[in-house]
Amino acid sequence: MFKKILIANRGEIACRIARTCQRLGIQTVAVYSQADQDAMHVQLCDESYFLGGSLPKDSYLLGNKIIEIALQCGAQAIHPGYGFLSENALFAKSCHDAGIKFIGPSAQAIDSMGSKSAAKSLMEKASVPLVPGYHGENQDPQFLIEEADRIGYPVLLKASAGGGGKGMRIVESRETFAQALASCQREAMNSFGNEQVLLEKYLQRPRHIEVQVFADQQGNYVYLFDRDCSVQRRHQKVVEEAPAPNLKPELRIAMGEAAIQAAKAVDYEGAGTVELIANTNPQGDVEAFYFMEMNTRLQVEHPVTEMITGQDLVEWQLKVAFGEPLPLLQHQLVQQGHAIEARIYAENPEKQFLPSIGKLRVLQIPQEIPDEIRVDTGVSQGDVISPFYDPMIAKLIVYGQTRQEAIDKMTWALAQIRIIGLSSNVAFLARLMKSHDFVKPELDTGLIARNETQLLHGKQHIELIDLLFLVAKQLTLEEQRLKTSAREENSPWSVQDGWRMMGPIKRDFSFEQIDNSETATSTLTYDYTNKKTTYLGQEQILQFTVQGDAINLQLGNQVFSSLVLIDPEKTSQFHLFSEGAHQVWQYNDPLESLSHAVHQLGNLSAPMPGRITLIHVKAGGQVKAGDPLVVLEAMKMEHTITAHQDGEIEEIYFAQGSQVQEGNQLLRFKTKSE
Repeated sequence: MFKKILIANRGEIACRIARTCQRLGIQTVAVYSQADQDAMHVQLCDESYFLGGSLPKDSYLLGNKIIEIALQCGAQAIHPGYGFLSENALFAKSCHDAGIKFIGPSAQAIDSMGSKSAAKSLMEKASVPLVPGYHGENQDPQFLIEEADRIGYPVLLKASAGGGGKGMRIVESRETFAQALASCQREAMNSFGNEQVLLEKYLQRPRHIEVQVFADQQGNYVYLFDRDCSVQRRHQKVVEEAPAPNLKPELRIAMGEAAIQAAKAVDYEGAGTVELIANTNPQGDVEAFYFMEMNTRLQVEHPVTEMITGQDLVEWQLKVAFGEPLPLLQHQLVQQGHAIEARIYAENPEKQFLPSIGKLRVLQIPQEIPDEIRVDTGVSQGDVISPFYDPMIAKLIVYGQTRQEAIDKMTWALAQIRIIGLSSNVAFLARLMKSHDFVKPELDTGLIARNETQLLHGKQHIELIDLLFLVAKQLTLEEQRLKTSAREENSPWSVQDGWRMMGPIKRDFSFEQIDNSETATSTLTYDYTNKKTTYLGQEQILQFTVQGDAINLQLGNQVFSSLVLIDPEKTSQFHLFSEGAHQVWQYNDPLESLSHAVHQLGNLSAPMPGRITLIHVKAGGQVKAGDPLVVLEAMKMEHTITAHQDGEIEEIYFAQGSQVQEGNQLLRFKTKSE
């Protein structure tokens, strides 16, 4: 076996590879960018070497420099993880030429599958079923429009060299094709350095099913069953599970055999994933499947396959790369139970999944339970989610004997996560686990969009019980401060019974919900025997106990529990965690003067840090509601800012290509009513 390998990646996948290497007694070498100098993967590895600047092009994409470091430190092999250089045929060839083993397939296999267009042509020759479409070299816009007309709308535009949902657009009509094509090509060029696109017929209720394949240098091929990756936002996977639900046994076998056929067509070696798109009926049952692409690397979602097979796929990669045969052959592989993976992202689902950047001031995640609950992460509390890389915080993976058991474990585990400092999709994932279509299951790639109202938005109204938790927390904090400041033990000045000579008193507690700026005021009445709270005519006796940050409310014969944390850097902000939901409240202290930023109607600001890639308008130009104004790129994804109503552009504050921060005013907009 290898004695030392270099991990040419970062984040959770670099940490995950390092842990398997440690178990096998293999020394590991980390490489890092300026932004990652204190990162977890650097701390986990035995050695580490600086690459360059924070941008991937200045660090993790410097293939020649990475090879130089490997030679310098005596690494025998390089594991590319996923993303960055993992599917770069030139890098794989350069490793081979330098006498370093690339832990992955050959450069020729990567090259064959690296272009979606070329891969489809190859699969067509190998008799693997394909979705109707166009995947040729002619990229003339008029020709592509005519091909789209031939295929029939809606069509799917995809970056030929792409992946991860980047450079992908659904086009509903001929009239919108040209604009979608231009946007797709820009995003493809920014992400992959290649603007070539392909066209596919867009299936109305498709399921995204993939098959894990493995091949060794002795000519053995196996598939480690299937995964369902249909639950997606912006064409990017959010939840994956194995095995794929509602598949007939004969269809599973056919998919596995087609995947092996695809791998054999390129003389494959190592781990790979054949991604299939399946046409389904309204109940989510698969009627037919088609080849979509082959990812010539380890997938983000590989842990669910590991859970149901009991195999370590990174260990398999290392053994195959070293020249050993596959640990198991097809007839020896067994799958048991059900596994689900949820990707925990720093993003705001209620704002169209915009990435959220900042410091993880609080990060609490569930404790791992062997073979039941697993957490793959590359960050810890105090780390920063930067604008330079994917905003993933962690992958949460659970296992159950049945699918419902796995859903129940995932629901419980999500409820244990506490994140303060930036937005996350945890509450969204918790709602997803309880949604009808997911539980039933009626899966397809439109599940999130179809259930947008239910999934993307939390409570639409303020409830009395939420205010009771907040009031209880504020009273607890005041009691702690009084006890700390009291000069004498049992001082009457530290008692919170609200006693007055003139009878009962009332006190208002005002809280503002940060997400929607809605203010709620609860009135607390001290009547000597009980404390009563009132909100919008609802009255409730306030009885509670405290255990650390947990508050237990007794309402009648029932006890309700929630966790209320104080932001360590914004001490007037309360974070209420309950059943997977996360609410952020600002306590409006009547004794303090709070400043609030005023939103100016005529100014349009950047919703996140990013780079302005395109400005559609000019100063003095007239626009209508919905017209595109500015295209902002962040984390290799484009976000178009549109006019909120008819008006005139008075002034543009930034030039195309400028880097902007969240909240920067982009332009001055004058509405017709002004």
